[in-house]
Amino acid sequence: MTLRWAATGVVLCSVLGFAMGVAGSGAATACTPAFKGATAVESPRYTVAWRTQPAGIAVGQHFAVDFVVCAKAGAAAPKEMRIDAQMPEHGHGMNYKAVVTPVKSEGGGRYRADGLMFHMPGRWELMFELRGDAIDRLVAEVILK
Repeated sequence: MTLRWAATGVVLCSVLGFAMGVAGSGAATACTPAFKGATAVESPRYTVAWRTQPAGIAVGQHFAVDFVVCAKAGAAAPKEMRIDAQMPEHGHGMNYKAVVTPVKSEGGGRYRADGLMFHMPGRWELMFELRGDAIDRLVAEVILK
């Protein structure tokens, strides 16, 4: 089973086109109180709060993504995390494969993805793939100028 959730503002849209509002959802802040400056994307089973290092992404420059994965009630922690990005209007992704490593000094559920680069400006979709008994794909939109 694969779930794909795309986040735009406070509306989640699944790949099947269903939508539900999550206005004011506190899940991201409840499980990530010390993760300042983060943006959150959610699926029915997980919340991922993420931020880039450096904070401003530049065209053609490598960057990292720090993120925390929070399982919602009844969901098991994912066993594996991946991150990738694509430009849907152009039909291509990044030229580099990111490497995800746990950040053990920060406690459970925190990760860092190194080696990302957006090689052109435009609309990118940053995808967090969480693998366990099912696969959840949470997508965040990034506009690079």
